[in-house]
Amino acid sequence: VWLVESGGGLVQAGGSLRLSCAASGRTLSRYAMGWFRQAPGKEREFIAAISWGAGSTYYADTAKGRFTISRDNAKNTVSLQMNSLKPEDTAVYYCAAGPRLSDNSGIYDYWGQGTQVTVSS
Repeated sequence: VWLVESGGGLVQAGGSLRLSCAASGRTLSRYAMGWFRQAPGKEREFIAAISWGAGSTYYADTAKGRFTISRDNAKNTVSLQMNSLKPEDTAVYYCAAGPRLSDNSGIYDYWGQGTQVTVSS
């Protein structure tokens, strides 16, 4: 599975961005999908995950109420809608595919290259 993220960029605090993750090589329909981020000098951090059938979602506390994860298995894509962005949300954002819903990056088998999100104050 090859994953490619898009939609990152520079936005002012309080603004919104929608990240997308497109897959090729294999259907995503049987994978749980997650979004993670990594800021300079920090460890990779879980943001949100969604089950393969989209029946379950799971968010980090920092994302609850501001971010929404969704998927379209017919289009082989996963999205992360980010609202009310803060400067501390600045990071490289990665999507990942794995066997089950989890906040543990170690269980995800496939990763994209990441997309930069920068939030200015």
